[in-house]
Amino acid sequence: MFRKIPCIPISGKSTARDAAEETPAAIFVNGRHLTTVILSPGEFEDFITGYLYTEEIIGSADEIESVRIEENRISVITKNIFRRVSVKKTILSGCGGAVSYIDTQKLPAINSDLVVTVPEIEAAVAALTTHKPLDAVALASGGRVVARAEDLDRHNALDRVIGRGLRESLDFSRTVAVGTGTVTSEMVRKCLIAGIPVLVSTGAPTALAVEVAEETGLCIVGFAGTPEMAVYTHAERVIELGA
Repeated sequence: MFRKIPCIPISGKSTARDAAEETPAAIFVNGRHLTTVILSPGEFEDFITGYLYTEEIIGSADEIESVRIEENRISVITKNIFRRVSVKKTILSGCGGAVSYIDTQKLPAINSDLVVTVPEIEAAVAALTTHKPLDAVALASGGRVVARAEDLDRHNALDRVIGRGLRESLDFSRTVAVGTGTVTSEMVRKCLIAGIPVLVSTGAPTALAVEVAEETGLCIVGFAGTPEMAVYTHAERVIELGA
């Protein structure tokens, strides 16, 4: 995912430093172009499985008949080859297209009785090492990481671990998503589609992410791994608060 790039540090001699690789990938489903994404190279099958799932194009990994990965192209054939697909979002436009918002009534609500402890959160975050400038996302259960991915974009990394979970038949309702960076409404949406009840990040959530999570039952924990760690929504899912 990295290669050496020459540079001249302001305070030193010429050297070479690691630079993250990025690659465009055109996604075709049943012979039709769906979209083109920019992501880190490698493990495309996990990514495409998670991406098609969180875009609600497939309902399970079993709906994928085959995946062919060529340079800058990911071709997917589903079991229903005549199905026309498109990227589906729950973001709607208001009058004149001036206002955009997420229609939470079109999103699934979390249906899980999972509760987590502060030590479990801390253990999962401690295991979430990353190679800067990449973002990392993991799925954890009981504080133990069960799937992990890095990418240029944390949304892609989340799709990768969801894809891995689908391929390994993980019960998402018993897992916690742990990641780096800002928690966005799009990350909340992906967790809701997968049924992941807790989303933890080393960064802060956006105001919209908090609003959507509060309405749909998702627990958000921000600034994890720091003295500023805080629960933003559905604190009932985190026990030992203040311990």
